[in-house]
Amino acid sequence: MADLKKKADHAFEFAARQLRRLIDTHPDYFPMYTMDGRWKHDGEAWTNWCEGFLGGQLWLLYERTYDGYWQAKAEHYSRLIEHRKTDQNVHDLGFLFWSTWKRWYDLTGDPAQRQVVIEAGQMMGLRFREKGRYLRSFVAEESLFIDIMMNVGIVFYAAQQTGDAELLRKATAHCLTTRKTLVRGDGSASHEGIFDTNTGEFLRQTTHQGWRNDSSWARGLAWALYGFGTVYGFTRDGRFLQTAEACADYYIEHTPAHGVPPNDWDEPNPALPYESSAAAIASSGMLNLSKLTGDEERARHYRDYALRILDTLTTPEFLAEETPGWEGILKHGMYHQRKGLGVDESVMWGEYFFLEALNKVKDHE
Repeated sequence: MADLKKKADHAFEFAARQLRRLIDTHPDYFPMYTMDGRWKHDGEAWTNWCEGFLGGQLWLLYERTYDGYWQAKAEHYSRLIEHRKTDQNVHDLGFLFWSTWKRWYDLTGDPAQRQVVIEAGQMMGLRFREKGRYLRSFVAEESLFIDIMMNVGIVFYAAQQTGDAELLRKATAHCLTTRKTLVRGDGSASHEGIFDTNTGEFLRQTTHQGWRNDSSWARGLAWALYGFGTVYGFTRDGRFLQTAEACADYYIEHTPAHGVPPNDWDEPNPALPYESSAAAIASSGMLNLSKLTGDEERARHYRDYALRILDTLTTPEFLAEETPGWEGILKHGMYHQRKGLGVDESVMWGEYFFLEALNKVKDHE
């Protein structure tokens, strides 16, 4: 454990150098994934969901160092996305504002910052479809994404902070629908579900990023285990804890001992062995679960496995420090394998959740 703490400190020092270089070289630019290890390029975005992860990393550096430089940059990059609190085109307002404005508010207690988070959560709530009882994805009215489990927390927050029972009902209904339709009996998860918009009937599981519709896309499962744990933290509804644990158990049972999965567990002989962003998300989510579960043995199991993942991700195979010219922090991430976007590269959410998980190491003596 002492070695991992040293590795975490070293990784943060490297991250600080990489992030300072990024914001000095490309000011006010919000990258999504690297191409050949470099951030600035004209690759397709697919959807705009990553703008909070840069500011989130800057806040994590400030929390780690209390250096005014990082505070000023974190505030600046958070302000640059404030207008997105009324964005009706994405289902990712949790990603945008929980990592930035919520972290900012937690440090200051300023009601104005809290209000930005609330407004974003209220906007997310407008995506709710009564027929089907789900928050629709950015793709279409009939589409439900597992990713939304990582964003619904901001809806719970807005509902609880304002006493809005109707918004709370919608957030809860969405999670129950996701649990029923996208999480399978073995703890694996589908990326997307399709509904009949006229009747609300659930029609089928599908995927945009997994190997095939009935397979297990690793990052989607990581979103699920982290997201359902977060929702349990808001609700204390045991159904959500059970689902988070089932997803975590599936991850552990199907991943190599080093803790880093391929893009999809069901793909035969995958061309690329690693999806490091899924591992970073899972690690951070399991550290949360270790504090949420009431079972001491489970808590120890999740904590130890999460730390094993981080021990792997801080080796030269994944940490880019020894890779000349690489501008990201964490190698071997994956954005969209089917579209050929950000394949075996650094990805901004991988960077953020990697640093978030490392920042939790100090709490796990």
